[in-house]
Amino acid sequence: MGLGKQAKTLSNGQAQATLSYLSTTRYPERNRLIFLLSSKAGFRAKEIARLTWRMVCDAAGQVGHAIHLSDAASKGTSGRVIPMHPEVRTALIAYRQTMTKASGDYVIGTERSACTSPQAIVNMFQRWYRHLGFVGCSSHSGRRTFITGAARKISTVGGSLRDVQALAGHSNLRTTQRYIEENADAQRKVVQQL
Repeated sequence: MGLGKQAKTLSNGQAQATLSYLSTTRYPERNRLIFLLSSKAGFRAKEIARLTWRMVCDAAGQVGHAIHLSDAASKGTSGRVIPMHPEVRTALIAYRQTMTKASGDYVIGTERSACTSPQAIVNMFQRWYRHLGFVGCSSHSGRRTFITGAARKISTVGGSLRDVQALAGHSNLRTTQRYIEENADAQRKVVQQL
């Protein structure tokens, strides 16, 4: 994938602006959850669309502390277990309270269906970012932001890029590395310390 074709990562300010905007939409809890699944769990549009309650709930039927993403919900065999970010967990609980019993197995639904398509998720992100004026952002921006953030922080907790690769569901470390945005300021600082 060429450098110019990758989705832009989101700054903290852009992420906050997105969440603020989503709170004013017709389905604020659902839309907040969709955005957080992208930016705080690194999900692809397909993974957001195919996520089921079974994947996020524990044996007692309560929202758990990890997402057990199946291969069927992911790309190829990139199913994985992702520790749940507290904001994602809170959003899942809040969204679940807005649902009716007949909502179905899938977490994300629409007015007309108990599930949604990956393309519908892509279209939602396009509308949101266009409304906010974020040029170059797409449904993959949250995923790139998640992977870049994880890569920058993983060594502080004793991990490595292999851990980021596992969180992203990539079979090849090179793929993970292509997602990570460079940081010119960090490059200057490390060179000065040599």
